[in-house]
Amino acid sequence: MTGNFGDWNGTITDIGPIYPFPGWEMLMVILLVIFWVGWHVMQIRKEHRDHEDQARALRQGDNLHRAVLTEHTIQRM
Repeated sequence: MTGNFGDWNGTITDIGPIYPFPGWEMLMVILLVIFWVGWHVMQIRKEHRDHEDQARALRQGDNLHRAVLTEHTIQRM
């Protein structure tokens, strides 16, 4: 694992790695990228479902008409 810090005299190569899991960097980066992309895919799917639910609710009855009538627009000066 990590080197011995009892004596600071010497060369850095004699101390060895000063962080845990040396040699696992590439695997950790690959796992992180897979997790990151997967999280984005799940988030996009969830937001798409929410958007579809809201659109479906607006399509029922006169909900869309009422939503448009209550919408405030920016007026020119």
